Amino acid sequence: MKITEVKVWLVEGVKYNWTLLKIYTDSGHTGVGEATNWPGSPVIYHAAEHVGSRIIGLDPMRIDYIWTKLYRDLNWIGPFGASMCAISGINMALLDLKAKVLNVPVYELLGGLYRNEILLYANYWFTGGGYNVEDYVAQALKVKEAGFTGLKFDPFAHTNYLYGEHLSTNLMLTAEQENKAFEISKAVRDAVGPGFDIMIETHAMLNFQTVVRIAQRFSELNITWIEEPSGPESADTLRAMRERIPSSVSICVGERHYTRYNIRPVLEKNVCDILMPDITRCGGPSEMKRMATMMETYNVLLAPHNPNGPLSTLASAHVCATVPNFFRQEFMFNDVPWRDTVISHPIADMIQNGRLVLTDRPGLGVDLIEEEMARHPGILTERENFYV
Repeated sequence: MKITEVKVWLVEGVKYNWTLLKIYTDSGHTGVGEATNWPGSPVIYHAAEHVGSRIIGLDPMRIDYIWTKLYRDLNWIGPFGASMCAISGINMALLDLKAKVLNVPVYELLGGLYRNEILLYANYWFTGGGYNVEDYVAQALKVKEAGFTGLKFDPFAHTNYLYGEHLSTNLMLTAEQENKAFEISKAVRDAVGPGFDIMIETHAMLNFQTVVRIAQRFSELNITWIEEPSGPESADTLRAMRERIPSSVSICVGERHYTRYNIRPVLEKNVCDILMPDITRCGGPSEMKRMATMMETYNVLLAPHNPNGPLSTLASAHVCATVPNFFRQEFMFNDVPWRDTVISHPIADMIQNGRLVLTDRPGLGVDLIEEEMARHPGILTERENFYV
């Protein structure tokens, strides 16, 4: 069996474009994958096309060999970023293809089940209202009513500190902005109750002093984690933050950490309790499984980042099903209506009480519907909104 073609589509999503792909073979077998990243999804689209051209003629069953070959070939332009997103999508599609050839779900190729119900937490649940207590509370209650037991949001993103000429990576909050963010967060906590997980996102946009103060103040809300208090550039900075942030507040990072090599210093310096690699960035399902095994040796939990398209959701769930140190998986609570029409089996049918219930269908359990993707093309000149 040989790979004969790799097709790539840019599809409009609720937040930004999805990059979806499909591998074809001379035997008629196919596999589907996702390489979504942002901002700059046009870069990812073209990277996926290029990386796809590099595997034509190879045996698709040699999944780890192809991963390593692509990683080493493309390491000259950098081990992370756009090339790794493309590798991630290819790896996902190869696993889907091989599992379909063998007539087993992808989770069987990754070691078999620990669980088939994947606990989710809701993101993008707050899109239907304004930045006020009443709208946040009403929407948080909808999440709870839908059976979810956790949600995430950035309560600082609408305070205007992220936008315009003041945009930087050392941003401060005025007392008014900080108080507004806390007021909304406390109202959400009061609405959903004490047994509900609340994750506070910062997008690594606050300076050291501000994020430490925020973590100390928000600790009284019993938050589940503070996310990305610092960017991926320095594990030493995270170490210093860990020493200043209350021990009752967990730190979660990882959406911008690519591959097992990039999380090594984070683990060795013991700077986080939870890691959230993104399956469309970190190297695909094979690499996420390897990362989770590394994390297990440091007693760190896996909670995949997943504000992406439907294949990312399913592939992440297949990995989560196969590791002992799984915590929760991110899920886009509000999404475009065609999320479930660009694939052959709707994700909505798999969601029960805030959990994604995996089926025993071969591969990822779905195929891409090419005609439907064509009806919702992404924009190659997109200007995406980073932080809402």
